[in-house]
Amino acid sequence: MGSETIKTGRLANGETQKNGHKESRGLSSNGMNGKHGNFGSNRAGTSSSCEDDVLMMNMEDVDGNLDGDIAPVVVCKKARQGDLTFQDIHGNKDFFDEDDEDDSDWEPVQKHVELIKWFCVNCTMVNLGDGVVCDLCGEHKDSGILRLGYFASPSSQDTGCSEVESEMKGKNKEMHSQHSASNSSTAIGFDERMLLHSEVQMKSHPHPERSDRLRAIAASLATAGLFPGRCYPISAREITQEELQMVHSLEHIQAVELTSHIFSSYFTPDTYANEHSARAARLAAGLCADLASTIFSGRVKNGFAMVRPPGHHAGVREAMGFCLHNNAAVAALAVQAAGAKKVLIVDWDVHHGNGTQEIFDQNKSVLYISLHRHEGGKFYPGTGSANEVGRNGAEGSCVNIPWSRGGVGDNDYIFAFQNLVIPIVLVIPWSNQFSLWVMKIQYGLLVWHKVISSFEVINVSSKPHAVVLFDVLITGVVFVISCHGMFNILSLFSDLYATEFAPDFTIISAGFDAARGDPLGCCDVTPAGYSQMADMLYTLSGGKLLVILEGGYNLRSISSSATAVIKVLLGEGPVSELGNIAPSRAGLQTVLEVMKIQMNFWSSLGSSYAKLQSQWGAYCNTRKQIKKRQRTEPPIWWKWGRKRLLYHILIRRLHVKSKGQPSLHSS
Repeated sequence: MGSETIKTGRLANGETQKNGHKESRGLSSNGMNGKHGNFGSNRAGTSSSCEDDVLMMNMEDVDGNLDGDIAPVVVCKKARQGDLTFQDIHGNKDFFDEDDEDDSDWEPVQKHVELIKWFCVNCTMVNLGDGVVCDLCGEHKDSGILRLGYFASPSSQDTGCSEVESEMKGKNKEMHSQHSASNSSTAIGFDERMLLHSEVQMKSHPHPERSDRLRAIAASLATAGLFPGRCYPISAREITQEELQMVHSLEHIQAVELTSHIFSSYFTPDTYANEHSARAARLAAGLCADLASTIFSGRVKNGFAMVRPPGHHAGVREAMGFCLHNNAAVAALAVQAAGAKKVLIVDWDVHHGNGTQEIFDQNKSVLYISLHRHEGGKFYPGTGSANEVGRNGAEGSCVNIPWSRGGVGDNDYIFAFQNLVIPIVLVIPWSNQFSLWVMKIQYGLLVWHKVISSFEVINVSSKPHAVVLFDVLITGVVFVISCHGMFNILSLFSDLYATEFAPDFTIISAGFDAARGDPLGCCDVTPAGYSQMADMLYTLSGGKLLVILEGGYNLRSISSSATAVIKVLLGEGPVSELGNIAPSRAGLQTVLEVMKIQMNFWSSLGSSYAKLQSQWGAYCNTRKQIKKRQRTEPPIWWKWGRKRLLYHILIRRLHVKSKGQPSLHSS
């Protein structure tokens, strides 16, 4: 209902003015508050209440007694000879003092409207007003995502009991009869003490790296009956300082430990810590190290580290990007200490793992491959260009696939996996290596046969002994040089085929902030896309695979994507098979740029690069033809005007030309 402020006249004895509020239909004298107090209170030195001082008139009374152009009036005047009637006021204008008309010091009543503001539980974005659905992600402000995970309805309030919950319980009973955690091949590391790591004082809105991220994933796994249930739990331990010093400097470790004595602190404006953060970081790193060792030993086949704070931005000497200790680096060195020679780290977080790259860019035994938004260094943290390939003799140990824009989806990621990631790390079949050795032996026998034949040609009886010895010596030298040279060539040929990394252990830095709906990543990868990528890495390293949680700040996206990846680890396969993979123009260009650089270190990319380059040229030419055709098409209004004959002639000619041109295929 609208309201209007009505001014009261000034009292003859100098009392302060009062304000009243008018409702839409009329005026009320009950409970009216003014700028300086309440109208219902008595004043000192008066013989009657303010109800006698204030005359309230209904709009209907005004219309019935006055002309229609007279506005309603509120009069504050001491009635010395009794109450004034409406007619008395109208007929005795001189009864009032002249200063009653002075309203120069009148001020309107300032109505304070309280602005309703709430933060979305799913994406943390601020919402204004009394709405119940987030304007950005569409999540209900009281949804059950923290209780049921992504299975909860996004648009309805959590009532504590739902059909989804009862349905999932029935399915879980059937699964438990077939599977159990005791014989599970997948381990999960989680500890509730990591939930205590939080920002003490909220700034403009809740910090995206919050404990609800783990709660949503845990709720989704519990609702799906995966954990607890089908996955094997790994107990957490705090990593030791000696283990951390294999990755970080002592100064960095001490700086993180110092936060346990401080109520609230920050390493960078967005990297917070409280008194529980150092312990949470030690637990996260310890879980990753133990999971890696357990998987490599064969006690479990693979695992998922549900940990926080994340780690791939943490470098040798500094914490940044929400990260304190580098969990993936700790796991890689732990598994190498357990006996692994080569470790592959695939980082599909939307941000480049600058910390992981810094730790391993001089280490040939660890191959780091990152797919991330880069945009020419404008996207955080600004590192990870395609030219960063490793250094000091370890060139080729870093493979950066930097997307040039946001909105990158499943097709671009899968295309990069098919043409870059898998060809680099693929293990050459034993039969191919055996064939190379057969070729070497065959060539050696052939050379030996030629040498024996050359000895038979030598006529010893007709030549002096010195000449014979010289011929034998020359023939022997030629034989040795030939064998050595050809064996070197064949060895080089074999090495070219063996340059594929063939890792003994695979780690995924699984940030889910490239997922659809993430407020920071702004990309478009779906749970089906994540499950496809996990499935492509599943068979590497004999199945020895560890997935470590990194980023991801939309609870629905991170929980559904993590669940899809864990199902792949359990052997269920991808969520859905993607059809024909057609990359975007920008995605294809990025892949080609990376291949051109990395083929200097991974020669198996050469043939793929030539093939894709030809497809890229055809793609560009086809787009130019389409644009040229669009420019030459006549205006559509010619079709119905005097130029309709010319319109049909031009259109027919364009159609005839287009029939002879090859069409673009998305293969």
